[in-house]
Amino acid sequence: MTQAHELILGGQRSGKSRCAEARARAWLDVPGRSAVLLATALAGDDEMRERIQRHREDRVRRVPELMTDEVPVELARAVAFHAAPSRLVVVDCLTLWLTNLLMPMSGAPSAADAMDAARHALLGALQRAIGPVLLVSNEIGMGVAPMSAPARRFVDELGRLHQGVAALCPHVTLMVAGIEVAVKRGGSE
Repeated sequence: MTQAHELILGGQRSGKSRCAEARARAWLDVPGRSAVLLATALAGDDEMRERIQRHREDRVRRVPELMTDEVPVELARAVAFHAAPSRLVVVDCLTLWLTNLLMPMSGAPSAADAMDAARHALLGALQRAIGPVLLVSNEIGMGVAPMSAPARRFVDELGRLHQGVAALCPHVTLMVAGIEVAVKRGGSE
């Protein structure tokens, strides 16, 4: 893997996280390198708690050297903190981070200006990151428009976020049924 940022998109169970883990394993094969996963999921119910635990166990089994930092909201700060030339930062995932901002388990959703500020902060942290960052996210904008205003806002915000991140990433990959489809391939940063 080069020193370039990459956005890995796909539907649910498309292989996005496995792809990111494979990239992390390849990165860690070089002596002197480290990797950290910024996990954005929050456990709001028993099923989600079990899902998060299963992901943790699977990651430890597949990539034991991959450290984890749970960052449900302060993602820009975490990217800035962890970015280093010899450290790969894996964000899994932008979709859940946005959910935490727009559809929080408690409290009000982020207002439009707060959401803009959070998106710009993350894009700024990504632009300033001095090491590679892999960002995983769900591509959900290919279907029909949702019926509710909050759901439409979510789809719109995720689309804006993806466009901003993709503009900063030399590599964009779409995962379809576990198969990588190169969307954008540029040089390294």
